[in-house]
Amino acid sequence: MKKFTFLFMFLNLVFALNIYAQTTVTGTVTDEDGLSIPSVSVIVKNTLNGTISDMDGNFSLNVEKFPVTLVASFVGYESVEVDVTSTVPVKVILASGVGLEEVTITGSMTVRTENEAAMSMTSMKAKEIQMKAASGQADILRSIPGITAEGGGGEVATNVFVRGLPSGGQYVFNPLQYDGMPTISTFGLNSSAHDVYVRNDFGIRMLDFPRGGAAILYGAGSVAGLINYISKTGTETPENIIQFEAADQGRMKADFYSGGKLGGEGSKTYYALSGFYRYDEGPIKTGLPTQGFQLRGNVKQLFDHGSLVLSGQYIDDRVQFFLPLPLDGDSREFATGNDGEEVNTIQTVHASNISYQTPNGVYHTPIKDGVSTKGGYFMADYKQEFSSGLRLNTKLRYARYQHQFNLFLAGSGNPQSLTDFVTAIDPEATNIVGTNTGTTRTMPNSDKVLVNTLLDRNRPMTDLAGEMNLTQKWVTGELEHHVTLGGFFSRSEAEDQNIQSRYVSEFNSIPQLVDITYTSGGNDMVLSQNGVFNPGAAYANNFITANKMAGYLTDEMQIGRWRIDVGLRVEKISADVTREGNTTYQMSEDESLSSELQTVSWGNNAYLTGNGQDTDWAGVLAANYQLNENVNLYGNLTKGYFFPQPRGIQVSSDGTVGSYETEKIYQGEIGAKYANKKIKATIAGYYVDLNDRRDVRLIDDPNNPGTIIEDVSTKSTRSIGVEATWDYEFVKYLHFSGSLTYQNHEYDEHKSTPEYVGNKLARQPNFLSNLALDYFGEKFDAGVSMSHTGKKFTDDSNNVELDAINIFRLDAGYTMRLGDNGETLRLGAAVFNLTDSKGPTEGNPRDLSQSNSGVYFVGRPILPRRLFIRATFTF
Repeated sequence: MKKFTFLFMFLNLVFALNIYAQTTVTGTVTDEDGLSIPSVSVIVKNTLNGTISDMDGNFSLNVEKFPVTLVASFVGYESVEVDVTSTVPVKVILASGVGLEEVTITGSMTVRTENEAAMSMTSMKAKEIQMKAASGQADILRSIPGITAEGGGGEVATNVFVRGLPSGGQYVFNPLQYDGMPTISTFGLNSSAHDVYVRNDFGIRMLDFPRGGAAILYGAGSVAGLINYISKTGTETPENIIQFEAADQGRMKADFYSGGKLGGEGSKTYYALSGFYRYDEGPIKTGLPTQGFQLRGNVKQLFDHGSLVLSGQYIDDRVQFFLPLPLDGDSREFATGNDGEEVNTIQTVHASNISYQTPNGVYHTPIKDGVSTKGGYFMADYKQEFSSGLRLNTKLRYARYQHQFNLFLAGSGNPQSLTDFVTAIDPEATNIVGTNTGTTRTMPNSDKVLVNTLLDRNRPMTDLAGEMNLTQKWVTGELEHHVTLGGFFSRSEAEDQNIQSRYVSEFNSIPQLVDITYTSGGNDMVLSQNGVFNPGAAYANNFITANKMAGYLTDEMQIGRWRIDVGLRVEKISADVTREGNTTYQMSEDESLSSELQTVSWGNNAYLTGNGQDTDWAGVLAANYQLNENVNLYGNLTKGYFFPQPRGIQVSSDGTVGSYETEKIYQGEIGAKYANKKIKATIAGYYVDLNDRRDVRLIDDPNNPGTIIEDVSTKSTRSIGVEATWDYEFVKYLHFSGSLTYQNHEYDEHKSTPEYVGNKLARQPNFLSNLALDYFGEKFDAGVSMSHTGKKFTDDSNNVELDAINIFRLDAGYTMRLGDNGETLRLGAAVFNLTDSKGPTEGNPRDLSQSNSGVYFVGRPILPRRLFIRATFTF
């Protein structure tokens, strides 16, 4: 017994000494661009001792002694050996060919490459995002296959149209997400411009855009794909970036990023902080600048089998938004103004002083603030892996913003001479005098004037959203299952107050306002005062809340060469709308003023409330088959749904509430993906069918006057298309890449206007393409790209067709090393719209009677050519 006890104690001592003698090697695995790679195998050479990197590329491995050689390997990358001689964190860099081996993070619960995904997938790394960024989201998104991105409005409120689906613009079918959570959880509370809340900065690690497949099931869900920006988190290797940017038309911008470890040796806490400040008098000068800043950051804590990331944002920013203006009716280029110069904007600083009396006191327009956003979000993201193969993922995000979307509308009628304008209102008018507001300058009666409208929209928003899911891995024979059970919830609250004011201006760029007087029947009359033509022209005020709850169950399977995804999601929405009524108030008894100047339309504090709710389900069946080392075949079938905008719920004066029902969307896709060390390419065919897009009106029953009934008009669309993408490396560093999308789309139902059946979808081209030639050398980089949008119609009537447009970009830079610790300085230049194309990206979406001919054509041109100069210091 004593011998046994002694032997037991001896063995325990040996074991303890062995454990004590071990030390820990930590490090990070990245690609050549510094992008961390998860699930990389890291083992001690010629042993079975190993581990895999986490979702941020970090790894930790116990070794007996130094020196030691680590071998890192991952599919699609060349294996690398690293000699380690101390506990200093190791940075492992894996080199890859062109092949489709970007790791997908969005729309999947398993780590897989783009080649293995059973859906179309686009990923964009930080370097590409930073190079493409010029004027806003559109400059990035228009390079994604299958997306039409209209960016004529400037930095925010990009109109995004995804292949095969109708849209009124902005982010209707494609939620904008940051780190897997949407900027706002419910579409159409008070705005569909979800990019007004967050700006991209140097803290962005990559962009994922999965289209269809299982991506519609997780998180907030989407029928057509998720635009998901993924933030950097700190790693063992410190990274710091400072960039200064200048551009013509008075632009200055400073960006920064800093990331690394918090604490000393052995710490598993990391940070990342990014932000910018920007002042911009362009890209179109109106006298109203864009100005503001943003800060974003996160702190990450690693545990033995999990991580917690706390992140947040604060923004205080004002952006000018550009809308359509009267163009020349023949050429559809800029028209000529009274001064003989091109009119490239009718927006003007001179409108920023408009004010008038209302029942609530003097109203001052906030138009000078443009699209203003102030506020931020806080998010917690926790992940935990258990020894049983169970994995927990949870996210919780709270956002609160004070937001205004103030804009100049496209004009209320075309420019006309001062005389014609006044006599159209009062045929007996004589002694017509137009004076520039605040001056004594009298304009010739032959000069043209224009009535324009200010639309001031106050849109504060609060949003709380959370997601939790559990993924269990188990293997039965050759079949590997990853079963996920999860749920998503959100509570959103918003206000949508709209005030319209109409004013008269001359027809020039940055026009002066015009005060108009005349004589009628011997009486002196005032038609516009301080430029104001119709104060309080319209008023609306809505309060909207929405609660959403969803549950989903998926199984991502792998057996041999097959990857198979199946899943189901059920979701319910309940939305409440409270609408304030409006009344026309008499604000003046001065009979010399026009009737419009004497009155305003304003809120009357009488409210009507309605509720809309519905429940629907989405389902996915998708598969990917590895045909050989280079080729994968894939296909997917999905049934999805779309919740219409809650702000569109109709409430009549007697309290009748219109019905609220989901739109059904069916999609199918089949394709092939090819990859080797020189080329990656995809080709796919797809089909999209949207049913029951509803337009609800509450009307008086003609058979029973005094009774409100519902009149529902439905639309349905059908699209079929083909899409190809490629990236070919001619020689080292030189790439030719691009995409081609052809789609044939039409309305197959249009109840309100049956003659529209067979028409093309509004603002959707048949043909889209992107071409790029890029060189990414160690010191010199350069690229030229072209984005082509084919011909398209401005609205459902198909009466007005816009010509195809091409936008060229040029980017170039030179990087020099400044020290022995990896410090670099890149001096670069970029030119947006290299050929200075002026083609209209859209017509006038608010004028459904727009004509194909006339003296003027109201449209929104491509933003003008712009040169950017950048200096980027990395250390």
